[in-house]
Amino acid sequence: MAFANRISGAATALTTLQTRDAASADREIKALIKEWTPDALVIGVPYNMDGTESGLTTLAINFGTHLATMTGLPVDQVDERLTSAEAQMMLKEQRRTGQRRKKIRREDIDSLAAQLIAETWLRDTEKNNP
Repeated sequence: MAFANRISGAATALTTLQTRDAASADREIKALIKEWTPDALVIGVPYNMDGTESGLTTLAINFGTHLATMTGLPVDQVDERLTSAEAQMMLKEQRRTGQRRKKIRREDIDSLAAQLIAETWLRDTEKNNP
């Protein structure tokens, strides 16, 4: 999960949900929405490198539909190709340069990938609404 601010144009990684069932995930998402009061939600949608859909693409889109129904908020989609790889590369570089001392965990990669998705959404939003 990440938070994006249209006014400042900045995005910040928040957390990675560690739920194993849909009901728990829904509760955690609702709690985060209550805390952060967003006016829209953004989901990353994975596509194959050639732009075609995969099985995960459909799951992500269905999840976005579920979020919209559950929260009443609009849900935008962002192509998330390579965000996890980019996040991992950025974290490894931070370790190499000493900016980061902690071991890189999957949750760290996922959080940073969410931030990158939010930053992409901000750039796309700015381009479409100058």
